[in-house]
Amino acid sequence: MINIKRFIDRIAVMEGKQGKDIVIPIAEARGLRDELSKLIADNYELLLTKQSPVDQVIQVEINGGKW
Repeated sequence: MINIKRFIDRIAVMEGKQGKDIVIPIAEARGLRDELSKLIADNYELLLTKQSPVDQVIQVEINGGKW
């Protein structure tokens, strides 16, 4: 997440300076790409697990007590 935070910080600085362009070294760009890819993959897996129907067995026991 450090590359994402670094990128956000750079954008904030450039907005403060009224800058129009931002240039980052290739090493940072690769790190940013890798972190974003991991986040997207994790989110996709999370969505799949939430959407896949899981057959659940629900057992209900009714007791009449002293009837």
